[in-house]
Amino acid sequence: MGMIRLKVREFAAQKGWTLKEVSDRSGVVYSTLRTYARSPGLATVDFTAIQKLARTFDVMIEDLVEVVEE
Repeated sequence: MGMIRLKVREFAAQKGWTLKEVSDRSGVVYSTLRTYARSPGLATVDFTAIQKLARTFDVMIEDLVEVVEE
């Protein structure tokens, strides 16, 4: 099963936002966002959250998601 990493910290840093600000702007629950930002690899993620984050960062989903293990 593949594992992915979300580039939440990288995009937040580019915008100069904290994770709390990203949570407020995106509507993704802070604890979920923190898990996504800290995890080196996730087996499952909430697709709606990924869509919200991509929209918030103004990037494509493909830019936000990194495959770390196939």
